[in-house]
Amino acid sequence: MPELPDVERLRRAFRAHASGRTVERVWADPAVLRNVGPRELQEALRGRTFGEPGRHGKWLIGWTDGPALLLHFGMTGGLVWSGDEPARHRHDRMGIGFVGGGELRYRDQRKLGGVWLAGEPDEVAAHLAALGPDALAVPEPELARRLSRRRGSLKAALLDQTVVAGVGNLVADEALWRARLHPERPVPSLAPEERRRLARALQRVLVGLVERGPGRGWLLAVRDLPGVACPRCRGPLQRTRVAGRTSVFCPRCQPRPGRGPGRMDGPWPAHPTSS
Repeated sequence: MPELPDVERLRRAFRAHASGRTVERVWADPAVLRNVGPRELQEALRGRTFGEPGRHGKWLIGWTDGPALLLHFGMTGGLVWSGDEPARHRHDRMGIGFVGGGELRYRDQRKLGGVWLAGEPDEVAAHLAALGPDALAVPEPELARRLSRRRGSLKAALLDQTVVAGVGNLVADEALWRARLHPERPVPSLAPEERRRLARALQRVLVGLVERGPGRGWLLAVRDLPGVACPRCRGPLQRTRVAGRTSVFCPRCQPRPGRGPGRMDGPWPAHPTSS
């Protein structure tokens, strides 16, 4: 599933191919259009020029000198430039052709994402109003403060887009591993320093993924390999289900507080200053 780093790279690709370009034609599969029809979409965008695209969490915003295009990529969505793939693919769901040539295509195999049209900036803001602050832009103290309001598990809190926008399953597991915190750990059990440590880890993971991708020593680089060891302590990794998602963690590096490496039983102690 595209997460914040993936959508940021898509935003940069959108900028490279669409910014400063004028729309000549638009075609679209109605199955991915959420609040507009194919003909209305073409009439709204034809003759418009795209500016600098925006992003909030997992949402990409194609600003023009008129309406804005909002793209969500679901689990399998992405963008394809015709210069890289001249022939259209059967999973291409929308195409924007430009004056002077070239077509930017929205591709989504499972059609779980979608395309919205917003007539003005206020409509964009209203559409995204339920989301928390962008995970790449939120200051560490603010993220720690927002986490402190939660009562569920750390993994569920990170995946909740109303807490912070853009974190998905892989980023959450990486940040928790770097912060040495178990994914099932309840947020109220964290000390203030542990919340700050998680906020710092999340920021470093996001910046690293946006700029370089996962490297050696990352959980992401090994998490799906069979029989792999923790990159930090070389102990065995474990899998479990948290917040309905498969979670990978190291029971040595991310134990229950006070229970020792690998211990998964017993209650979580609440931290007295975690409210």
